Amino acid sequence: MEKKNLILTIIAAALIIIGGGLLLNQQFNFIGPSPNINAKAPEGIILFYGDGCPHCKLVSDFIAANNVKAKVAFTELEVFNDENNAGILLQKAQICKIAEDKIGVPFLWTGSTCLLGDQDVINFFKEKAGIK
Repeated sequence: MEKKNLILTIIAAALIIIGGGLLLNQQFNFIGPSPNINAKAPEGIILFYGDGCPHCKLVSDFIAANNVKAKVAFTELEVFNDENNAGILLQKAQICKIAEDKIGVPFLWTGSTCLLGDQDVINFFKEKAGIK
């Protein structure tokens, strides 16, 4: 009986490790297998986001609640489902010397620099839109 419990524990641990690895891969490998790195980027400020990304939703909610779109001109590009947008994100990350395994969303290209994470993006829009 003790040997059976040990085997079941090992199998359960293996499933947890494999499942966790797949989940992490899904969460961080958002740009898919073949981003189009030759895609043409729009000019100016670009906000990269992913459908279903909770941190992106925080940024989106902030933008909507503070009418940021009326105060700051920027383009929004979804990267989870669009290989051209994912390629543009990679282009901008390369300019900022951000390793592919460190790229995530929300990701903001300010026109010259990169910002990662909801708080840095929100702080940028607060400053740009004159929000206290």
